[in-house]
Amino acid sequence: MPGMPKPKLPEPTDGELEILLVLWETGPATVREVYDRLSPRRAIVYTTVLKLMQIMAEKGLVERDESQRAHVYRARLTQDEARHRLVGDLLDRLFQGSAKKLVMQALSSRKATREELAEIRRMLDEMTRGAK
Repeated sequence: MPGMPKPKLPEPTDGELEILLVLWETGPATVREVYDRLSPRRAIVYTTVLKLMQIMAEKGLVERDESQRAHVYRARLTQDEARHRLVGDLLDRLFQGSAKKLVMQALSSRKATREELAEIRRMLDEMTRGAK
């Protein structure tokens, strides 16, 4: 129904997140296409990808189009929605809701490029102007 809020989808496991990354990159895909993208990166068997994608469909993380012989799967949430949810959960559970602690940890864990730092400064300036 229009206007109804989306049901809250479960958090994806690491394996499910790998599959979602492929679907976000390629768009709707068959199990074979997802497997072909994942197998060069790590040792995985086709039946594992198939089972994970079936579970993801049951959980509502993906939708399955069964109109063709080879079922086509598509992600039900966008990459931005997933990032927002996962970062929010991490922020609450590990950083006691402190964005400062999260950002400081992120910047101390991996060296940021000059371009990334310039973009962060630009975003902070925009946020500061907007908060006045």
